Amino acid sequence: MKVNPMSNDSSSTTAIAIDRKLDRHHHSSSPLLLWLTAEERTRSRHHFITADGTPVSLQLPRGTVLVDGDLLGSETTGVVVKVAAKPEPVLTVTSENAIDLLRAAYHLGNRHVSLEIAPTYLRLTPDSVLERMLVQLGDLQVVAEIAPFSPQGGAYRHQH
Repeated sequence: MKVNPMSNDSSSTTAIAIDRKLDRHHHSSSPLLLWLTAEERTRSRHHFITADGTPVSLQLPRGTVLVDGDLLGSETTGVVVKVAAKPEPVLTVTSENAIDLLRAAYHLGNRHVSLEIAPTYLRLTPDSVLERMLVQLGDLQVVAEIAPFSPQGGAYRHQH
């Protein structure tokens, strides 16, 4: 059976139980790669398919939020899985002027938008109303694209 590595549809009942987060420095010679969207990285209990077609079942503590590069493990099988940010539809906002980018981040933050903040861009989930607002702010370039999305955690979020 040919499996699309970017798909996370799982119908198998023989999934490997992934029940713990490993230290990022954990050494594994060949971890399984698990592509997840930003929304999927908030699911601590869910079935997924790794890039090589292996079914896995996340059984992590509730509230666990995963980020690109996290390593997960199975206590019973010793299997290690590496989380990768799956490219997804996003709006990427750039500007020649840092203050304009900062102003855009301020307005998006006031709307409690999940936002990836980088030194040269902002990235958010596509939304036509927000896109129009950003264009009206002026001096911003807003591009719809497919890219990995890693929004900031909330100010009150803590690690589990």
